[in-house]
Amino acid sequence: MHPFRKAVEAVDHAAIEALLAENVVFTSPVAFKPYPGKAITASILRGVSRVFTDFHYVREIAGADGRDHALVFKAKVGDREINGCDFLHFDEDGKIDDFMVMVRPMSAAQALAAAMGAEFERITREATEAMGA
Repeated sequence: MHPFRKAVEAVDHAAIEALLAENVVFTSPVAFKPYPGKAITASILRGVSRVFTDFHYVREIAGADGRDHALVFKAKVGDREINGCDFLHFDEDGKIDDFMVMVRPMSAAQALAAAMGAEFERITREATEAMGA
């Protein structure tokens, strides 16, 4: 099992954050503009853990060089079942430097957008505090 998957399934936010490169770029399935930086990415992932229920990975797919991973997941957002995939790229130090998420179906993506929108003030505050620490 990949260390990132293990950390997510254990809801170990410190381990998740430790796997992120300082220059990681997070591409959301529901926002147009990517989010650069470890602090905001870690905060977004904490927000997602508050929004998703019944989250679990169902499959791991690894690239031949070990630097690319796709982790297929299922979860719920409210009463909507969501299917998605975390696409991870690892830098030469083994840290995640590119993190893109895709989800389906549209109704679940819309529910995710609304739920994350409600969390975003807290997410931004957490990221700002982490950058100042």
